[in-house]
Amino acid sequence: MSGALENIRVLDLTRVLAGPYCTMILGDLGAEVIKVEAPGGSDETRKWGPPFQNDVSAYYLCANRNKKSITLNLKSEEGIQTIKDLVKESDVVIHNFKTGTMERFGIDYDQLAKINPGIIFCSITGFGETGPHKDLPGYDFIIQGMSGLMSITGDDASGPQKVGVAITDILTGLYAAIGIQAAIIERQQSGQGQKLDLSLYDSAVSALINIGSNYLMSGKIPSRLGNHHANIVPYQTFQTMDGEMVIAIGNDNQFKAFCTILGKEQYSEDERFKTNPARVEHRDILVPLIQEILVTKPTSYWLDKCHENNIPCGPIQNLQEVTEDPQLHARDMFLETEHPTAGLIKMIGSPLKLSRTPVTLRHHPPDAGEHNEEILQSIKNINQE
Repeated sequence: MSGALENIRVLDLTRVLAGPYCTMILGDLGAEVIKVEAPGGSDETRKWGPPFQNDVSAYYLCANRNKKSITLNLKSEEGIQTIKDLVKESDVVIHNFKTGTMERFGIDYDQLAKINPGIIFCSITGFGETGPHKDLPGYDFIIQGMSGLMSITGDDASGPQKVGVAITDILTGLYAAIGIQAAIIERQQSGQGQKLDLSLYDSAVSALINIGSNYLMSGKIPSRLGNHHANIVPYQTFQTMDGEMVIAIGNDNQFKAFCTILGKEQYSEDERFKTNPARVEHRDILVPLIQEILVTKPTSYWLDKCHENNIPCGPIQNLQEVTEDPQLHARDMFLETEHPTAGLIKMIGSPLKLSRTPVTLRHHPPDAGEHNEEILQSIKNINQE
């Protein structure tokens, strides 16, 4: 079985996370991804750690499988010519250099489109290639702060908090993968490539979803709600006798069933709690009433009761519990492969489950320059034809 993007070649001039995450998705889907770094390896994540395994960082491994690696000096004529030679036989070029860098190298979209009119050129920057901030560097943490995400994460006691992973990088990588595939589909009709301009800032603001919409409609600056939900009650974490759990009541029927489990059927008929808008208005009354009941039984009891009645809920698991979850193993969400330097490595798998063209693990995350000879030879062969 071949991958869905088997005949697509991606020239990957990205590093760190947003770009490499995008190209790993494309690689997982079957594309040939050629990762370009400076001699010795210029992806900063190769040095981000610990943990390291035989000097290979866990951070680098998380976003670079299903790729080949070539090292080139882009400050040399030879390196730039190699890029141009590769572009002749590529479908996608993606980079995350600062605005203007590719123009200085002479390998910006306008120049590469002369070589290959069908090339799809994706730029990932902190703030985009237009606007007053276009020349500023943008890292995930900065963007989380500027975008409003930190202003709505945490609670009054904690102050603004970032998400525990580089979420704006991940979002931008996902958007880039979507945009690139859309451009590939459009090219089948027009025969022309195009340029994509992705920014971490835009992607982060798009993720404000209902909170952003709430503000645009009401003009009210949202407060930090911690593990509470701005528009739904009860939809939060609760203490139990032996820990914490998440309960996510999405509609009035679920709330009615939940009240039965609590032994408080009258709550579902109380005008203060009968509908979700009423529950949101009176959350300061309802939530403590629920909490004082839930602490009387262990988490396992409430999980069983909620599952029996189709009430959305779940435990709060640590990473050991996550990696031991039989559901995730049934879904092939953990992979193992041999790496030439690190040895046996473990990785989180792909959530993309395609029935006819499934995601496969074809290449380990490459060492810097691991495929220099293979790729350079392929260029020579093409030039001799």
